[in-house]
Amino acid sequence: MKVELYNYIRAAQKLNRRQMLKGTAAVGAMAMMPKGAAMADGHGNVRADILKIPGVGMGTPTDSDYQKVGAMCLEGTKANVAEGEFEGVELTFMGLNNQNQHNFIFRGFLRAWEDYTGAKINWIDLAQADYNARLQQSIATGTVDFDIIEMGAPFEGDVLGKGLASEMPDWVKEQIDMDDYVDYLKAPVGTWDGKTYRVSIDGDTHTFAYRKDYFGADSITGQEVPTTWPEVNQITKDLVGKEDPLTGLPAHGYLDPLKGWGGFGFYFLENRAAPYAKHPDDPAWLFDPDTMKPRVNNPAFVQAIQDVMDLIEAGAYPTDQINADPGTTAFQQFLAGTGGMISWWGDVGASARTSDTSVVGDVVGFSINPGSEKVWNTAAGQWDEMPNVAPNNAYIGWGVYVMATVEGDEKKKKAAWSVAAHLGGKDISLWASAYPTGFQPYRNSHFQYEEWEEAGYDRAFVEDYLGSNADSYNHPNAAVEPRIPGIFQYYSVAEDELAKGYAGQYGSAQETADAIAAAWEKITDQIGRDSQIALYKASLGL
Repeated sequence: MKVELYNYIRAAQKLNRRQMLKGTAAVGAMAMMPKGAAMADGHGNVRADILKIPGVGMGTPTDSDYQKVGAMCLEGTKANVAEGEFEGVELTFMGLNNQNQHNFIFRGFLRAWEDYTGAKINWIDLAQADYNARLQQSIATGTVDFDIIEMGAPFEGDVLGKGLASEMPDWVKEQIDMDDYVDYLKAPVGTWDGKTYRVSIDGDTHTFAYRKDYFGADSITGQEVPTTWPEVNQITKDLVGKEDPLTGLPAHGYLDPLKGWGGFGFYFLENRAAPYAKHPDDPAWLFDPDTMKPRVNNPAFVQAIQDVMDLIEAGAYPTDQINADPGTTAFQQFLAGTGGMISWWGDVGASARTSDTSVVGDVVGFSINPGSEKVWNTAAGQWDEMPNVAPNNAYIGWGVYVMATVEGDEKKKKAAWSVAAHLGGKDISLWASAYPTGFQPYRNSHFQYEEWEEAGYDRAFVEDYLGSNADSYNHPNAAVEPRIPGIFQYYSVAEDELAKGYAGQYGSAQETADAIAAAWEKITDQIGRDSQIALYKASLGL
């Protein structure tokens, strides 16, 4: 979608599904505050003031709101950059345009920054499914045509390991207060060979979202919220033929995305596989650390694939689920009233109460991802019959990275790092965590419940949503992916083979898993097995 068309649609939107179902009228956004008002009573007020823009329950934030927030969080920039200092500098920023978030929000956040510094930003907007291929092409051909990139830590092996990024200056570390990051995002994440490269703007983990009107004594199922994947599957099967209590449409249970998403869809199989595959006594779960032999075709992953195939056979998914990618399951299905359960990033939590497209804000609950009653013990070659939980800390969060293209031009380099520091600032990040942006809480300071309450969230919702994130980040058996070269090559080919398996082109879950493993072996050999082993062990702390 073109930016101009997007802005036009947002401005012209008069009616949305939430209003149709709830019968409420749209409420206008808060008027712009007087210049300087946010800082009048000190730093603490900035956080409270920005969280009121537009306010929970006031509709989806607009570009005007993004601009207000960006302007009110400009003090860090002003402390390090003189007005007009970057006049004449042009920077190219590559990032996502998913759900009209990410780059669209960055544009608004950076409008006041551009006005103040004099720099100009040119944008490369990518759909999620196109991101991996575009980045890998730039790396493979040595044609990096951007100065700043929105990127996840899994790509650090490809980008940082090949010397394509610029090392973070000390003044940036101070401006963004890196000590405030949750431990999961501290070094070695964002670093390579002891040097720091990343400004975190997100802290990804998948959590379990469910509809409260689907569970409990008087609910459609009459059962408690499931805590294991076998329970999830049984409830999903039992819901076939029932009616959704909110929409009156057919009821569905758990929503698996059956279509790929440029490699990112593999995370959703991982949600199911992790508690079967991530043994508490073994840090590895995707590959054998001594040989890089894939574990994706062991009994744990086969069980996860079989679980999905069972639901396909039972006809438990919405119509045409074979063409539903993760964006569809979250934004067009779950938040719009289809389905009772989903595992997703924090977007579902922030959007449930603050997006015009959500109808489930009053009935949504959150917890850590479901577990299992058994876990595969690779060393023993057998199942250990024991309860196991392994939340999927998928993607390790988005960050902003400055490319080595700026080296040799100190003015341009400082400008690029100033962009990164502004987007990753402590205050602006709180607003991004509380509203639909594509990002979720990732700083210790994001878990101050009172700030969320002042924005309009009720305490129970906040404790539920933030608690599920904190429990996942801090879980001792969390499944954390490796920062190794080619990780999204592995994920992308896995998606391709899964799609074939779900469509019935393979005879079984085992055959599907074996096809993935064979493809992974080829990728490892192409990249270099010995180097992959060394980097994989390093990523596991071995």
